Amino acid sequence: MSQLQGLALVGDVGGTNARLSLVNLADGSLSNTKVYSSVENESLEKVIVKFREETGAKFDSACIAIATLLDGDYIKMTNNPWEFSISQMKKNLGLEKLEFINDFTAMSMSTTAIPLDKMTKIGGDKIDPDAPKAIYGAGTGLGVGHLIKVNGKWIALSSEGGHVDIAATNSRQDEIVRVLRTKFDHVSGERLLSGQGLVNVYKAIAQLNGHEIKDVQPCDVTAGAFAKDPCPDCKETVDVFCSLMGSFGGNLAIDLLTKGGVYIAGGIVPRFIDYFKNTDFRKQFEEKGRFKDTLKQIPVYVISNGDAGLLGAGAYIRQELGAEL
Repeated sequence: MSQLQGLALVGDVGGTNARLSLVNLADGSLSNTKVYSSVENESLEKVIVKFREETGAKFDSACIAIATLLDGDYIKMTNNPWEFSISQMKKNLGLEKLEFINDFTAMSMSTTAIPLDKMTKIGGDKIDPDAPKAIYGAGTGLGVGHLIKVNGKWIALSSEGGHVDIAATNSRQDEIVRVLRTKFDHVSGERLLSGQGLVNVYKAIAQLNGHEIKDVQPCDVTAGAFAKDPCPDCKETVDVFCSLMGSFGGNLAIDLLTKGGVYIAGGIVPRFIDYFKNTDFRKQFEEKGRFKDTLKQIPVYVISNGDAGLLGAGAYIRQELGAEL
Protein backbone atom coordinates (compact mmCIF):
# COMPACT_ATOMS: atom_id res chain seq x y z
CA MET A 1 0.00 0.00 0.00
CA SER A 2 1.26 3.47 -0.87
CA GLN A 3 1.98 5.29 2.36
CA LEU A 4 0.15 8.58 2.55
CA GLN A 5 0.42 11.12 5.34
CA GLY A 6 -1.84 13.70 6.91
CA LEU A 7 -5.60 14.08 7.01
CA ALA A 8 -8.45 14.61 4.58
CA LEU A 9 -11.99 15.75 5.22
CA VAL A 10 -14.78 13.25 4.59
CA GLY A 11 -18.50 13.79 4.76
CA ASP A 12 -21.80 11.95 4.53
CA VAL A 13 -24.60 14.38 3.66
CA GLY A 14 -28.25 13.36 3.72
CA GLY A 15 -31.57 15.12 3.82
CA THR A 16 -31.46 16.02 7.50
CA ASN A 17 -27.85 16.02 8.63
CA ALA A 18 -24.29 16.36 7.41
CA ARG A 19 -21.76 14.13 9.17
CA LEU A 20 -18.16 15.29 8.83
CA SER A 21 -15.01 13.57 9.95
CA LEU A 22 -11.27 13.43 9.37
CA VAL A 23 -9.72 10.40 7.71
CA ASN A 24 -6.14 9.45 8.43
CA LEU A 25 -4.66 9.04 4.96
CA ALA A 26 -2.14 6.49 6.21
CA ASP A 27 -4.59 3.92 7.57
CA GLY A 28 -8.15 5.07 6.83
CA SER A 29 -9.18 5.57 10.46
CA LEU A 30 -11.65 8.32 11.39
CA SER A 31 -11.51 11.03 14.04
CA ASN A 32 -13.38 14.13 15.18
CA THR A 33 -16.72 13.06 13.71
CA LYS A 34 -19.36 15.78 14.07
CA VAL A 35 -22.99 16.09 12.98
CA TYR A 36 -24.56 19.29 11.66
CA SER A 37 -28.19 20.00 10.84
CA SER A 38 -28.90 20.91 7.21
CA VAL A 39 -31.90 22.94 8.39
CA GLU A 40 -30.06 24.96 11.02
CA ASN A 41 -27.04 25.72 8.80
CA GLU A 42 -27.16 27.95 5.75
CA SER A 43 -24.83 25.95 3.52
CA LEU A 44 -22.50 22.97 3.33
CA GLU A 45 -19.57 25.31 2.79
CA LYS A 46 -20.27 27.14 6.07
CA VAL A 47 -20.61 23.80 7.83
CA ILE A 48 -17.15 22.78 6.59
CA VAL A 49 -15.71 26.12 7.72
CA LYS A 50 -17.31 25.60 11.15
CA PHE A 51 -15.91 22.05 11.33
CA ARG A 52 -12.42 23.30 10.47
CA GLU A 53 -12.65 25.99 13.16
CA GLU A 54 -14.00 23.59 15.81
CA THR A 55 -11.39 20.89 15.19
CA GLY A 56 -8.44 23.07 14.23
CA ALA A 57 -7.66 20.46 11.59
CA LYS A 58 -5.55 21.15 8.54
CA PHE A 59 -6.46 19.40 5.30
CA ASP A 60 -6.27 20.20 1.61
CA SER A 61 -8.31 17.29 0.25
CA ALA A 62 -11.91 16.30 0.83
CA CYS A 63 -14.46 13.73 -0.31
CA ILE A 64 -18.16 14.22 0.39
CA ALA A 65 -20.75 11.49 -0.10
CA ILE A 66 -24.06 13.08 -0.92
CA ALA A 67 -27.60 11.72 -1.30
CA THR A 68 -28.50 13.36 -4.60
CA LEU A 69 -27.91 13.12 -8.33
CA LEU A 70 -24.44 14.26 -9.41
CA ASP A 71 -24.41 15.76 -12.89
CA GLY A 72 -21.87 18.48 -13.55
CA ASP A 73 -20.45 21.22 -11.35
CA TYR A 74 -23.66 22.54 -9.81
CA ILE A 75 -25.45 20.54 -7.14
CA LYS A 76 -28.98 21.22 -5.95
CA MET A 77 -29.97 18.70 -3.33
CA THR A 78 -33.37 17.09 -3.67
CA ASN A 79 -34.06 16.51 0.01
CA ASN A 80 -32.52 19.51 1.76
CA PRO A 81 -32.19 23.21 0.88
CA TRP A 82 -28.47 23.27 0.06
CA GLU A 83 -27.21 24.06 -3.44
CA PHE A 84 -23.71 25.00 -4.56
CA SER A 85 -20.98 24.93 -7.21
CA ILE A 86 -18.28 22.35 -6.53
CA SER A 87 -15.56 24.40 -8.21
CA GLN A 88 -16.53 27.56 -6.30
CA MET A 89 -16.60 25.68 -3.00
CA LYS A 90 -13.19 24.19 -3.73
CA LYS A 91 -11.80 27.67 -4.40
CA ASN A 92 -13.47 29.27 -1.37
CA LEU A 93 -12.17 26.56 0.97
CA GLY A 94 -8.68 26.62 -0.51
CA LEU A 95 -8.66 22.90 -1.26
CA GLU A 96 -6.37 21.16 -3.72
CA LYS A 97 -8.84 18.33 -4.23
CA LEU A 98 -12.59 18.21 -3.62
CA GLU A 99 -14.54 15.12 -4.67
CA PHE A 100 -18.29 14.61 -4.46
CA ILE A 101 -19.58 11.06 -4.78
CA ASN A 102 -23.00 9.47 -4.57
CA ASP A 103 -23.87 8.16 -1.13
CA PHE A 104 -24.18 4.62 -2.43
CA THR A 105 -20.79 4.87 -4.12
CA ALA A 106 -19.44 5.59 -0.65
CA MET A 107 -21.34 2.62 0.76
CA SER A 108 -19.84 0.42 -1.96
CA MET A 109 -16.33 1.69 -1.22
CA SER A 110 -16.84 0.99 2.48
CA THR A 111 -16.53 -2.72 1.70
CA THR A 112 -12.83 -2.09 1.09
CA ALA A 113 -12.44 -0.33 4.45
CA ILE A 114 -14.47 -2.44 6.91
CA PRO A 115 -12.89 -5.79 7.86
CA LEU A 116 -15.03 -8.82 7.02
CA ASP A 117 -14.93 -9.95 10.65
CA LYS A 118 -16.69 -6.70 11.59
CA MET A 119 -19.66 -7.62 9.38
CA THR A 120 -22.27 -10.33 9.81
CA LYS A 121 -21.74 -13.22 7.42
CA ILE A 122 -24.72 -15.17 6.12
CA GLY A 123 -23.71 -18.35 4.33
CA GLY A 124 -21.31 -18.95 1.51
CA ASP A 125 -17.60 -19.70 1.46
CA LYS A 126 -14.64 -17.35 1.15
CA ILE A 127 -14.47 -14.33 -1.12
CA ASP A 128 -12.05 -13.79 -3.96
CA PRO A 129 -10.58 -10.47 -2.75
CA ASP A 130 -10.06 -9.13 -6.29
CA ALA A 131 -13.38 -10.28 -7.79
CA PRO A 132 -16.43 -8.04 -8.37
CA LYS A 133 -18.66 -7.21 -5.42
CA ALA A 134 -22.38 -6.42 -5.28
CA ILE A 135 -23.82 -4.02 -2.71
CA TYR A 136 -27.46 -3.28 -2.04
CA GLY A 137 -29.34 -1.66 0.78
CA ALA A 138 -32.95 -1.24 1.82
CA GLY A 139 -33.67 1.97 3.68
CA THR A 140 -35.58 5.04 2.53
CA GLY A 141 -35.12 3.56 -0.95
CA LEU A 142 -33.36 0.54 -2.43
CA GLY A 143 -29.77 1.32 -3.36
CA VAL A 144 -27.76 -0.93 -5.64
CA GLY A 145 -24.13 -0.87 -6.71
CA HIS A 146 -21.28 -2.99 -7.96
CA LEU A 147 -17.57 -2.66 -7.31
CA ILE A 148 -14.94 -3.93 -9.73
CA LYS A 149 -11.16 -3.90 -9.60
CA VAL A 150 -9.33 -2.67 -12.69
CA ASN A 151 -5.53 -2.34 -12.79
CA GLY A 152 -5.38 -2.45 -9.00
CA LYS A 153 -8.01 0.25 -8.50
CA TRP A 154 -11.55 -0.22 -7.19
CA ILE A 155 -14.21 1.37 -9.39
CA ALA A 156 -17.79 1.82 -8.19
CA LEU A 157 -20.35 1.30 -10.96
CA SER A 158 -23.29 3.67 -10.80
CA SER A 159 -26.68 1.98 -10.78
CA GLU A 160 -30.38 2.58 -10.35
CA GLY A 161 -30.91 -1.14 -9.92
CA GLY A 162 -33.47 -0.63 -7.17
CA HIS A 163 -35.95 0.36 -9.87
CA VAL A 164 -35.84 -2.84 -11.90
CA ASP A 165 -38.99 -4.97 -11.98
CA ILE A 166 -39.45 -7.10 -8.88
CA ALA A 167 -39.35 -10.84 -9.52
CA ALA A 168 -41.83 -12.87 -7.46
CA THR A 169 -40.63 -16.41 -6.72
CA ASN A 170 -43.81 -18.09 -5.41
CA SER A 171 -47.59 -17.86 -5.70
CA ARG A 172 -48.02 -15.77 -2.54
CA GLN A 173 -45.55 -13.20 -3.80
CA ASP A 174 -47.42 -13.27 -7.14
CA GLU A 175 -50.60 -12.30 -5.27
CA ILE A 176 -48.86 -9.46 -3.42
CA VAL A 177 -47.36 -8.07 -6.62
CA ARG A 178 -50.75 -8.35 -8.34
CA VAL A 179 -52.31 -6.18 -5.61
CA LEU A 180 -49.49 -3.64 -5.88
CA ARG A 181 -49.96 -3.43 -9.66
CA THR A 182 -53.40 -1.95 -9.01
CA LYS A 183 -51.75 0.86 -7.04
CA PHE A 184 -48.55 1.54 -9.01
CA ASP A 185 -47.82 1.78 -12.72
CA HIS A 186 -44.47 0.10 -12.14
CA VAL A 187 -43.82 -2.38 -9.33
CA SER A 188 -40.08 -2.11 -8.82
CA GLY A 189 -37.81 -3.67 -6.26
CA GLU A 190 -37.97 -0.46 -4.25
CA ARG A 191 -41.77 -0.72 -4.02
CA LEU A 192 -41.26 -3.75 -1.75
CA LEU A 193 -37.69 -3.58 -0.47
CA SER A 194 -37.55 -0.27 1.39
CA GLY A 195 -39.15 1.43 4.36
CA GLN A 196 -42.19 2.38 2.32
CA GLY A 197 -41.97 -1.07 0.75
CA LEU A 198 -42.69 -2.65 4.12
CA VAL A 199 -45.84 -0.53 4.31
CA ASN A 200 -46.84 -1.45 0.75
CA VAL A 201 -46.41 -5.17 1.38
CA TYR A 202 -48.22 -4.98 4.72
CA LYS A 203 -51.26 -3.31 3.15
CA ALA A 204 -51.32 -5.83 0.30
CA ILE A 205 -51.16 -8.74 2.75
CA ALA A 206 -53.87 -7.26 4.97
CA GLN A 207 -56.08 -6.85 1.90
CA LEU A 208 -55.44 -10.43 0.75
CA ASN A 209 -56.19 -11.72 4.26
CA GLY A 210 -59.41 -9.70 4.49
CA HIS A 211 -58.12 -7.75 7.49
CA GLU A 212 -58.36 -4.08 8.38
CA ILE A 213 -55.78 -2.09 6.43
CA LYS A 214 -54.26 0.21 9.02
CA ASP A 215 -52.36 3.40 8.30
CA VAL A 216 -48.88 2.37 9.47
CA GLN A 217 -45.27 3.52 9.33
CA PRO A 218 -42.36 1.13 8.58
CA CYS A 219 -41.44 0.99 12.28
CA ASP A 220 -45.02 -0.08 13.09
CA VAL A 221 -44.69 -3.05 10.75
CA THR A 222 -41.45 -4.32 12.30
CA ALA A 223 -42.72 -3.60 15.82
CA GLY A 224 -45.87 -5.59 15.08
CA ALA A 225 -43.85 -8.47 13.65
CA PHE A 226 -41.62 -8.78 16.71
CA ALA A 227 -44.19 -8.02 19.42
CA LYS A 228 -44.79 -10.54 22.18
CA ASP A 229 -48.13 -11.24 20.51
CA PRO A 230 -47.14 -10.68 16.86
CA CYS A 231 -49.47 -9.22 14.28
CA PRO A 232 -49.75 -12.00 11.66
CA ASP A 233 -49.90 -9.53 8.76
CA CYS A 234 -46.79 -7.73 10.02
CA LYS A 235 -44.88 -10.95 10.57
CA GLU A 236 -45.73 -12.20 7.10
CA THR A 237 -44.61 -8.85 5.70
CA VAL A 238 -41.18 -9.16 7.32
CA ASP A 239 -40.85 -12.77 6.13
CA VAL A 240 -41.73 -11.76 2.56
CA PHE A 241 -39.24 -8.90 2.79
CA CYS A 242 -36.44 -11.27 3.88
CA SER A 243 -37.29 -13.76 1.14
CA LEU A 244 -37.32 -11.09 -1.57
CA MET A 245 -34.05 -9.64 -0.27
CA GLY A 246 -32.58 -13.08 -0.85
CA SER A 247 -33.82 -13.53 -4.41
CA PHE A 248 -32.93 -9.93 -5.32
CA GLY A 249 -29.41 -10.31 -3.92
CA GLY A 250 -28.94 -13.57 -5.78
CA ASN A 251 -29.86 -11.81 -9.02
CA LEU A 252 -27.20 -9.17 -8.33
CA ALA A 253 -24.64 -11.89 -7.68
CA ILE A 254 -25.39 -13.49 -11.05
CA ASP A 255 -25.16 -10.17 -12.91
CA LEU A 256 -21.37 -9.91 -12.50
CA LEU A 257 -20.59 -13.25 -10.81
CA THR A 258 -19.66 -11.37 -7.67
CA LYS A 259 -17.24 -13.80 -6.11
CA GLY A 260 -15.96 -10.87 -4.07
CA GLY A 261 -19.16 -11.16 -2.04
CA VAL A 262 -22.60 -9.59 -1.79
CA TYR A 263 -23.01 -6.89 0.85
CA ILE A 264 -26.23 -5.64 2.45
CA ALA A 265 -26.30 -2.05 3.67
CA GLY A 266 -29.21 0.23 4.56
CA GLY A 267 -31.03 0.87 7.79
CA ILE A 268 -33.59 -1.95 7.82
CA VAL A 269 -31.82 -5.33 7.94
CA PRO A 270 -29.37 -4.50 10.78
CA ARG A 271 -32.37 -3.77 13.05
CA PHE A 272 -33.37 -7.44 13.14
CA ILE A 273 -30.22 -9.20 11.97
CA ASP A 274 -30.61 -12.26 14.22
CA TYR A 275 -34.13 -12.88 12.89
CA PHE A 276 -32.99 -12.17 9.33
CA LYS A 277 -30.29 -14.86 9.52
CA ASN A 278 -32.89 -17.49 10.36
CA THR A 279 -35.38 -16.72 7.57
CA ASP A 280 -35.30 -18.25 4.10
CA PHE A 281 -33.16 -15.33 2.88
CA ARG A 282 -30.18 -17.57 2.13
CA LYS A 283 -32.31 -20.28 0.51
CA GLN A 284 -33.85 -17.76 -1.86
CA PHE A 285 -30.44 -16.20 -2.55
CA GLU A 286 -29.17 -19.57 -3.78
CA GLU A 287 -32.28 -20.76 -5.68
CA LYS A 288 -31.04 -19.87 -9.16
CA GLY A 289 -31.50 -23.14 -11.05
CA ARG A 290 -28.35 -24.19 -12.87
CA PHE A 291 -26.36 -21.54 -10.96
CA LYS A 292 -27.35 -22.82 -7.52
CA ASP A 293 -23.96 -24.41 -6.84
CA THR A 294 -22.23 -21.17 -7.86
CA LEU A 295 -24.44 -19.08 -5.58
CA LYS A 296 -23.84 -21.44 -2.66
CA GLN A 297 -20.18 -20.43 -2.69
CA ILE A 298 -20.76 -16.66 -2.61
CA PRO A 299 -20.94 -15.21 0.92
CA VAL A 300 -23.32 -12.43 1.95
CA TYR A 301 -22.25 -9.85 4.53
CA VAL A 302 -24.45 -7.37 6.39
CA ILE A 303 -22.84 -3.98 7.07
CA SER A 304 -23.92 -2.59 10.43
CA ASN A 305 -21.20 0.03 10.90
CA GLY A 306 -22.83 3.43 11.37
CA ASP A 307 -19.73 5.12 9.90
CA ALA A 308 -19.82 3.12 6.66
CA GLY A 309 -20.55 6.18 4.50
CA LEU A 310 -17.66 8.12 6.01
CA LEU A 311 -15.32 5.14 5.76
CA GLY A 312 -16.32 4.68 2.13
CA ALA A 313 -15.65 8.35 1.37
CA GLY A 314 -12.31 7.94 3.12
CA ALA A 315 -11.43 4.89 1.03
CA TYR A 316 -12.37 6.79 -2.13
CA ILE A 317 -10.19 9.84 -1.43
CA ARG A 318 -7.27 7.71 -0.22
CA GLN A 319 -7.37 5.71 -3.44
CA GLU A 320 -7.59 8.92 -5.49
CA LEU A 321 -4.48 10.17 -3.72
CA GLY A 322 -2.53 6.99 -4.49
CA ALA A 323 -3.27 4.44 -1.76
CA GLU A 324 -3.77 0.81 -2.73
CA LEU A 325 -6.89 -0.54 -1.01
